[in-house]
Amino acid sequence: MQGRLEKAEQFLGAAELIRASTVDQGDVGDSYVILCVHAGIAAADAICCAAVGEHAQGDDHQNAIALLKLVQPNGKSLANALAVLLGMKTRAGYSAYQVSSDDHKRAGRSARQLVEEAQLRARLT
Repeated sequence: MQGRLEKAEQFLGAAELIRASTVDQGDVGDSYVILCVHAGIAAADAICCAAVGEHAQGDDHQNAIALLKLVQPNGKSLANALAVLLGMKTRAGYSAYQVSSDDHKRAGRSARQLVEEAQLRARLT
């Protein structure tokens, strides 16, 4: 769990550095979102390890969403946050089109929610 939490914190920290150091978010919006996505995935793994004793493995992130739904309390909210991030992954990471400013904001909120929950659960274990 601790290793995945550290990764989540690294990714989110890097994303926040990019956001804070850039005037025009459009220039780095995709990079910011991809770092948020990776932070959310790592945080979801840490949350699941703490809450249900395992995390989803493999390439199908839908398994991670399903596992997060089992987490008590707030599993549905956490699963929704991860789903938001995963919904942006392809556009931000592989598409020629940039993410929108609204997606940029949603990615940050979702990643912070997941990382903060993982940090809370790490303190409780």
